[in-house]
Amino acid sequence: MVCGGFACSKNALCALNVVYMLVGLLLIGVAAWGMGLGLVSSIHIIGGVVAVGVFLLLIAVAGLYMIILGLVFVFQFGISCSCLAINRSKQTDVINASWWVMSNKTRDELERSFDCCGLFNLTTLYQQDYAFCTAICKSRRPTCQMCGEKFLKHSDKALKILGGVGLFFSFTEILGVWLAMRFRNQKDPRANPSAFL
Repeated sequence: MVCGGFACSKNALCALNVVYMLVGLLLIGVAAWGMGLGLVSSIHIIGGVVAVGVFLLLIAVAGLYMIILGLVFVFQFGISCSCLAINRSKQTDVINASWWVMSNKTRDELERSFDCCGLFNLTTLYQQDYAFCTAICKSRRPTCQMCGEKFLKHSDKALKILGGVGLFFSFTEILGVWLAMRFRNQKDPRANPSAFL
């Protein structure tokens, strides 16, 4: 039996199916775990992770590799490259814009969980933000570290990890598309040779 033949392509597609099913179930499980423990308070983030997990499960169950995985590859490759290419000043702009759109409750939760006060010391709003801060560091020290610096450190790490993992898995999607095309164009050696293909 030659690897690259019908049986090898079929087994590789089955293995890829199992991997995508496991990744989909893992995403759904991690989202449920994070929501159960209260690690993530945003229902939009949880909903997005669950939607991606369900989408992967549907791809694996339906086996629509060539069309869907081709589209997913394009989007995932683009987003992964964007994650790896975003520089520190753009991250600062995104964090700054997000901070002022957040509700006060969300800001308080972030300040308490990161043990920091205010975002960046760039405007007079920082003084007002710092005055209403409820982080523990405020009672222990005269000044607290700014949240913006902590967010930048975490976002830089997270973007590099997300970009790298996304880039890696985007190439496994191309492998899935190639295997599906190859499998579709091969003839089953056990089938009736006079049957219509």
